[in-house]
Amino acid sequence: MAATSRELVYQTLEFRSPCRAPRILGVLPWASTRYEKELEEIRRDFPEDIQGIWGHQSEAGPGQGDPFVVGRYVDDWGCVFENIQAGVHGEVKEPLIADWKTDAGLAHVPIEWAGIDRDAVNRDCAATEKYTIAGVCPRPFEQLQFLRGSEDLYADLAVRPPEMMAFLRRMQEFYCHLLELWVQTDVDAVNFMDDWGSQRGLLIHPNAWRELFKPLYRDYVQIAHAAGKKIHMHSDGHITAIMPDLVEIGVDSVNAQLFCMGVENLKPFAGKITFWGEIDRQDLLPNATTEEIDLAVRSVHANLWRSGGCIAHCEFGPGARPENVRQVFASWDSLATAAQ
Repeated sequence: MAATSRELVYQTLEFRSPCRAPRILGVLPWASTRYEKELEEIRRDFPEDIQGIWGHQSEAGPGQGDPFVVGRYVDDWGCVFENIQAGVHGEVKEPLIADWKTDAGLAHVPIEWAGIDRDAVNRDCAATEKYTIAGVCPRPFEQLQFLRGSEDLYADLAVRPPEMMAFLRRMQEFYCHLLELWVQTDVDAVNFMDDWGSQRGLLIHPNAWRELFKPLYRDYVQIAHAAGKKIHMHSDGHITAIMPDLVEIGVDSVNAQLFCMGVENLKPFAGKITFWGEIDRQDLLPNATTEEIDLAVRSVHANLWRSGGCIAHCEFGPGARPENVRQVFASWDSLATAAQ
């Protein structure tokens, strides 16, 4: 009997020789509005094995607007984003917190997110054979940037004013509470994210990351694993310096920019953590031939597949060509066929 999508993902995460790499496609509104027909055909021919379980909150947060529409968007923390390009996310131009001593109280911790309808979540999980990931995503570093502004936050991380550290503790308590609620549902996994890398390295010194943020992420992993759930992390940029730490604390998979770091440089971690095998969205997906996409997928497989350990994945976002997105999944499937 063929494995279900859920079983396929578990086999991959646990290095138990799945018959193929499970699939997931990241789609930004930029792509869904420009390539509606092509996207529908890709999803028809290469069904996804992973599904997010979103919503089911009894009360909406105070945020306003759409983050992917030109204009003004306010998130549930109170951060105001300005967007000048439809289909992508805008930026915060005037941070909410100019001074931690006087402005920390302006931030709204969105306790509304904790009001989940557990029965509704469980019904969604029961209605699919896909592997399900909770609709909650702690992102402490990024949310602090939205609230404070990147430049000032980097200075704060060096000085560590007590008011900021108190706010970070409050934020962590909130995020842990959310995860504790979600792991009581029937989802297979929870996730968290923070974009930590530039094109060449970590945005802060690795030792500062280990002091301030690694303990937060360890809390998330422990909450998930104590409830028998998997946990996944997303980070853009060059994060090779902290890959040993992610393995150490027990992150099950990482969605990262493999080609930014160099796929071959990640080979030491193969078999220790599962990689969402993202094909380079900065150059390859917009500019490569389908033959070059095939070679890129085969490079990921050769370096990182160890009887599992890779999820077939790419992001269909600004500039990506639909034929290249299609080729990503066709190439992963051809590798499975060749192995049979």
